[in-house]
Amino acid sequence: MPAFSQVGARLRETPVTRRAFLLAGTGLAGGVLLGTSAQAFAGDPATRPRIYTRSEWHAAPPKTKAVILDRTPDRLVIHHTATANTSDQSLDAAFRLSRAIQRYHMHHNDWADIGEQFTVGRGGQIMEGRNRTLPAIQERKHVMGAQAADHNRHTLGIETEGTYMTDLPTESQLASLTSLLAWLCGVYRLDPLKAIIGHRDLNATSCPGDRLYAHLPQLREDVARKLGGSDRSDDARLALPDPAPQDPALLAVPGLLISGEAHLERPLRTYHHGPGVGPRDHPRKAGRPA
Repeated sequence: MPAFSQVGARLRETPVTRRAFLLAGTGLAGGVLLGTSAQAFAGDPATRPRIYTRSEWHAAPPKTKAVILDRTPDRLVIHHTATANTSDQSLDAAFRLSRAIQRYHMHHNDWADIGEQFTVGRGGQIMEGRNRTLPAIQERKHVMGAQAADHNRHTLGIETEGTYMTDLPTESQLASLTSLLAWLCGVYRLDPLKAIIGHRDLNATSCPGDRLYAHLPQLREDVARKLGGSDRSDDARLALPDPAPQDPALLAVPGLLISGEAHLERPLRTYHHGPGVGPRDHPRKAGRPA
């Protein structure tokens, strides 16, 4: 995905690079969320929002078909793209973004396709990401992506266009995130107060940005209300493992503070949200590309 000289640079449709505060996923085990706390959200699924399909944004064919697992995801992972917080909120700009991310993931990362299952543009447009995502959801199954290292078998990823260390996404983006998350929680019978997490909850990364990450409790409650549940923020805390060990090489990167809470003053690379694939995602014997 195209390279930017600065965060405010205009998105171009040439290969770019995306943010990195990577390395080393933690060991959060995937578990079913259908306990008593989820029962309040086990009614009729929310209405599916408008989702632009791969054919509509003119996705390139994947190198291989995505793997569909006969299970439901148990976590919905929020990312940011670490690209410019552009004022261009047009549908054309959103489609260009999806094509740029796909090119970067396929040609720079050498993955089989775009990594995340959904992307939300600055104008609130929701784009289907990895191939076979929508058919899998329709069957209440899980298409395996490449967006949270060592956790792709049980998590679904949503990219939010922009950089959200100090800013929040646009009102349109937040509204679309709420609608998309409510629909997914309804389809998969997930408790939004437990299922919705940030990428940094799973891997050593600053994604989805300090400001957006701090907004996640509000986002969870907004989704719960949309589903007709009650606010139960006391039940929403995840028991997460200790942060994974950091790569010593990262300590020398200007602006990157390595601690229990990673922080980056400005993006080092765009379209790189941290580790997207780990050894537990694709067992060697399977021989399948990300």
